[in-house]
Amino acid sequence: MNFTGTFNKAVLVWLLSCSAALAARDAGTSGRTYPIAEPDALQEIRERAARVDWSRAVSRELLARKVEDFRPADLRRLPAAGRTRSFLVDMTFRLDRDIPDGRGGFLYRLGYAVNPLDYVRLTSLLVIIDGADPRQVAWFRKSPYARDFRTRLILSGGDYWELAEKLKRPVFYLMDGMAGRLRLEAVPSIVWQDGRKLRVTEVCVDEKE
Repeated sequence: MNFTGTFNKAVLVWLLSCSAALAARDAGTSGRTYPIAEPDALQEIRERAARVDWSRAVSRELLARKVEDFRPADLRRLPAAGRTRSFLVDMTFRLDRDIPDGRGGFLYRLGYAVNPLDYVRLTSLLVIIDGADPRQVAWFRKSPYARDFRTRLILSGGDYWELAEKLKRPVFYLMDGMAGRLRLEAVPSIVWQDGRKLRVTEVCVDEKE
């Protein structure tokens, strides 16, 4: 819904109401008078305006704008990769607290080393690009990852709404915590599970492509 059009209609109704109030003053009768055969245009406008929930119309418009303009506060911006390289990331971490077992004991104690890949498997391919870089967007569109149903496209920059519309697929933002955990330093990057670790491959996009 067009917010400007909605606002203009509201102003029009108000102005017409004011005009009607002024016109209602008795200025006397001059000449012959005739009954009004056509419906009262002002009354019709008022009735139609009364049927519109202006608050909901405006709220939907504002909500749509907020969704389209959304940017996370902890978005991690990454530079373009200067060279292609690949490395492994160990996801093992140590607990910073005791994990109770619910029966008065402990399932795991403070300091216990846990590798989440021992319990779950990453079935998706994570592809991270800067959506504001046309070269990286073009690289993704021509890559096999664009046609792989397992791919999750993640942005370190750019407009997620615009990219989602252009690529016809869900798009997500790269949060600071995720970037740090995966040791991401440059984009494009591809992440997938390699045994008990994750493999990260940074790709240098050729300037000529």
